[in-house]
Amino acid sequence: MPSSGLLLSVAGLALLDMLSPAVIATTLYVLLSGARSTARPLLAYLATVAAFYFALGCALVLGLGLVLEPLSGLVSSRPAGWAMAALGALMLIWALFAPTRAAPRRTPPALRTPAMIALGLATGVLEAGTALPYFGAIALMTTAQLPAAAWLPILAAYNLAMVLPAIVLHLLHRTLGQRLRPRLEHWRAKAESGSREAAAWIVGIAGFLLLRHGLSTADLSEITINLSGGL
Repeated sequence: MPSSGLLLSVAGLALLDMLSPAVIATTLYVLLSGARSTARPLLAYLATVAAFYFALGCALVLGLGLVLEPLSGLVSSRPAGWAMAALGALMLIWALFAPTRAAPRRTPPALRTPAMIALGLATGVLEAGTALPYFGAIALMTTAQLPAAAWLPILAAYNLAMVLPAIVLHLLHRTLGQRLRPRLEHWRAKAESGSREAAAWIVGIAGFLLLRHGLSTADLSEITINLSGGL
């Protein structure tokens, strides 16, 4: 049985993980897309994100991190960093110059269930490295040596909390309808930093994250120092 102190610590970390910018921004896009049905694509996206992190958490608790440790050097190598940076740059270029015209009365591609599942997986992969509260909660549960019957429900509740704000937004949108739309538009304007086709916007965000991570992995500071020394 987990102690109350452990549960409070994990709950506090879950609160820090509840406001994921990518999840909130994508939720706002879906709600304001004008699609006939927003429940299915949003549920597909949120379920994918929650399932990804739940599977990742289970793997880490069960010690899969030790198995994958030999691969960490390859993923964090400079060639891998340049490859990620190049892919991120291409995604950004596409997002900036892609045509924004969309056929009327047609569900945008980004709202189709397979696309939303793929977007959920991309969100999980790109943000997994920055999910420090989540890793902290897993470390607490692992250190406490909880049995599976104890840490599985805690992990499931944690992942539900991660997508809870998006679910609340969806319920508010269904309840208040057009009365909430101006506020959602305001929030989306802040999240998007400008008006553009949502598919291009989402690709642009993913490209930026990938480019930033790739440049960080490639270690440009070290390259700059070496070039300066050579001069």
